[in-house]
Amino acid sequence: MQIMGKEEFNIKQALKKLEGIINWFESREEMDIEAGLEKVKEGAALIKKSRKELKKVENEFEKIKRELEEEDA
Repeated sequence: MQIMGKEEFNIKQALKKLEGIINWFESREEMDIEAGLEKVKEGAALIKKSRKELKKVENEFEKIKRELEEEDA
């Protein structure tokens, strides 16, 4: 299971992959436990990485906001 390994992580792509995982589960009449577990692991890894990336973006916005406030002072 590779979560966009060496490529730059892209939140939009991660969300599309998560949507695909949800659709996979919804389309199953009978659940393959092993395959389902792999999908859950993949989804959890995508969510974890997305949260980390969103935190980075939030920190960048906060930094820019502080810089702008310092200029105004």
